[in-house]
Formats: sequence, C-alpha cells, structure tokens
Amino acid sequence: MKLDVIKLDGTAAGTLDLDEALFGLEPRADILHRVVRWQRNNAQAGTHKVKTRSEVKYSTKKIYRQKGTGGARHGARSAPIFRGGGVYKGPVVRSHGHDLTKKFRKLGLCHALSAKAKAGELVIIEDANSDGKTAVLAKTVKNLGWKRALVIDGASVNADFLNASRNIEGLDILPTMGANVFDILKRDTLVITKSGIEALEARLK
Repeated sequence: MKLDVIKLDGTAAGTLDLDEALFGLEPRADILHRVVRWQRNNAQAGTHKVKTRSEVKYSTKKIYRQKGTGGARHGARSAPIFRGGGVYKGPVVRSHGHDLTKKFRKLGLCHALSAKAKAGELVIIEDANSDGKTAVLAKTVKNLGWKRALVIDGASVNADFLNASRNIEGLDILPTMGANVFDILKRDTLVITKSGIEALEARLK
C-alpha cells in the first residue's frame, strides 16, 4: 500500500510503499486485547500487602481458659476473627505478569499498525527535526491537527525535537524499539518518520 509523505510544515514529500504484512492486515481485537493485557499486567507493581496472623504484633498469651467460659475456644488475639487480628488469605506482594511469546507480541504490533492505517490515523513524515523551540513545534503540531499524537522515529530520537516536545500536551515521542501496542492504540494519530518505517520493517520481519 502507498501512503503520502509530508514534511513538518505540511508540504508534500512524495509517497512511500508500505509493507502489507505490517500495515495491510485486518485488525483483530482479540490479538490486540491479549497484547495490551500482557503489557498492563507486567507494568502493575503488585506491592499490595496485608499482615497475616503470624505477622501482627500481639501477645501469644492465651486469652482465657480453654473450658468453662461458655464461649468459643481461642488461643490468641491475633486470630482473624478479632479486631486488629491478622487478615486471612489477604493480598501479598506478587507479580501480575504473565508470558506471551515473541511471535505473538510482534503480531500484535503489526495489527496495531494496521489498525491505525485502516482507520486513516497514520501519518508518514520525512523526518522529525526541530530547532529545539517548543513554541515553534507547538504551532506546527496545531497546524497539522495533531491533538493526541505518538511520533515514532528511527533507532534514536532527534535530541532537539525531543526537548521541544516535552511541554507539548498530547504529543509523545518514542524510538522504534519503544513502539508498543498500548501507546499506539491510546493516541488518536500515529506519526512515523521514514527512518522509523525502515526500522520497524527491519524489526518485525
């Protein structure tokens, strides 16, 4: 499939032939869902924790005698039944992550790129260069109509462009190796440089 290439000032810069295996697939929601779920689960801290019966600080002295009180038999105030006692089967520190094969993760990225291409939300720019001035880049982004955009550059991001974009709301920059399904789907517009297209094709083939 062919797509027009533009410069940052909005002028045309020719066309680019995109690989159908990366940008021409029929997007599948189930594949995208599995990859996004894998990403979000791996990002979850899992630091929730409560104290169990053995961890709460209480005396281990028997509360009252075993028999003759007419009440239930108890040995310590740390039992979960008492106020201030330990929690039974509460959350513990653990990892929420799970495995997903490299092949499936690559497939998910291809479907995310194809979803943006099919929706008409994919923009190819010649390069992502800037003089480092935030005001100039902000005006450029506004003129191009990018409200919530993700820019994917080549192996490395232009330092001046990165610095200029830091205070622009709704604009995020990633190198090719940082491209992921969640960030692509979260933005309204996906912007990729020509070098980014080449690097993505090399990475996903």
